[in-house]
Amino acid sequence: MQQSYNFCHDLPTKPLPESGRILVTGATGYIGGRLVPELQERGYRVRAMVRGIAPEVTERWPGVEVAVADALGIDSLMRALEGVHTAYYLIHSLLLGQKKFASADIEAAINFREAAEKQGLKRIIYLGGLGDVQSDLSPHLKSRITVAQTLMLGRVPATFLRAAIIIGSGSASYEIIKHLVQNCPVILVPSWARTKCQPIAIRDVIKYLVGVLEKPEETAGRSFDIGGKDIVTYEMMLKILSEIHLKKRLFVPFPVKTIKLYAYAASLLTPVPAAITMCLMESCHNDVICQNDDIRRIIPFQPMPYREALVRAMSREESDFVATRWSDAYPPAHELAIKLNEVESFPLYRSSYAMLTAKKASSVFASITRIGGKEGWFRSNLLWRIRGWCDRILMGVGVSRGRRSHTTLRINDVIDFWRVEDLRENERLLLRAEMKMPGRAWLEFTLTPDTKSPAHVLSVHAYFQARSFWGKMYWYLFLPFHVFIFNDLIQQIEKRSL
Repeated sequence: MQQSYNFCHDLPTKPLPESGRILVTGATGYIGGRLVPELQERGYRVRAMVRGIAPEVTERWPGVEVAVADALGIDSLMRALEGVHTAYYLIHSLLLGQKKFASADIEAAINFREAAEKQGLKRIIYLGGLGDVQSDLSPHLKSRITVAQTLMLGRVPATFLRAAIIIGSGSASYEIIKHLVQNCPVILVPSWARTKCQPIAIRDVIKYLVGVLEKPEETAGRSFDIGGKDIVTYEMMLKILSEIHLKKRLFVPFPVKTIKLYAYAASLLTPVPAAITMCLMESCHNDVICQNDDIRRIIPFQPMPYREALVRAMSREESDFVATRWSDAYPPAHELAIKLNEVESFPLYRSSYAMLTAKKASSVFASITRIGGKEGWFRSNLLWRIRGWCDRILMGVGVSRGRRSHTTLRINDVIDFWRVEDLRENERLLLRAEMKMPGRAWLEFTLTPDTKSPAHVLSVHAYFQARSFWGKMYWYLFLPFHVFIFNDLIQQIEKRSL
């Protein structure tokens, strides 16, 4: 079912659905996943570009076309861009890590520019990073600016929107700030935490993305800085949030300037993995504030203050209405991962546990879909958390990654260090492991009618495909715990069913 915030209901621009088909790259990511329904709401014909077959996209947004393509493959891009008027370029390779993302970003931008030219696109709209090009920018910001320059060199007019930190429910920046405030009674403040930033609310980002589409003459071929109403330091951002949460926090000057060490430590206290935290925090060396306000005259609306953006994000979380989350796109290329039904030979290593339940199938299945996140893993929660901590120390996703929603699930949602691979109402929930391990693992919950009674059989199945000798050792190391973990898991699921 489609979720829509209708951010653009008061946008002072006129929809232009007659202009033609709109392509949204990165449609299942944090920004793209919120842009698509806004474009649909305003009457546009939308095509979503994804890297793997994703039938759940059309279920989520009825009427949206789906194009399977990779920006690093020119042939698939040509097919995705056929018949497109304007393309939103929301692709970045940040999640590949610091050694790989810059070259991948440039290659993808060149491919996209060339394919857009050959297919006769009228416009490209790109969302990138804010920063003074004359200063010594972080690799992350340098890459974003280089991508913009690469796109703007082509014959297709490109519009470049430059944003700093994006604040909204589910954004990586917001969750880092929130969890640091919640989990740290004493917050260490390095000198770079006093650089200036102009955070912007997610709803304002979406407004600008839609607004420049609807003001082609004024915005095509131009670059614009977009930001919120307030200019603050990173230290102030933490202090304001601690006030909102009514948390008394001690802020202590911290002499160590190494961002990587600080970011790694911060990643252990937040759901956001070190790979993302490091890239985001490296940008803290630079002031990231708007150098011009031209966009404010072309698309005149009042951007939201930082404090209000935080309150809006918190209210969305409290009402369990988070449409997209940073984890939708992490780890990178998760949509290309091998699925259980694609494994050549069924995993050799497996264990199964089952019990009968007389409760309604809908009630039991609803209980299944609430596992993880705040609900936890019941009495085996400590074991899961130990495993998750080991994963985070190795810079993996960890168990604290949480969930997008506390009560609902959709395919590709994250549940701690698992991702939903298949979901069949009242029948099956299949999870694929994304933690670091010497093999591939799945966890399957099934609910089937009992052949001998009116009851149902609630089962959990663990599957593991070992990659090496160490994979086999890994399986047998954890096998003795399965009896306790999985028997307790299904018993608690059944017990907590209404």
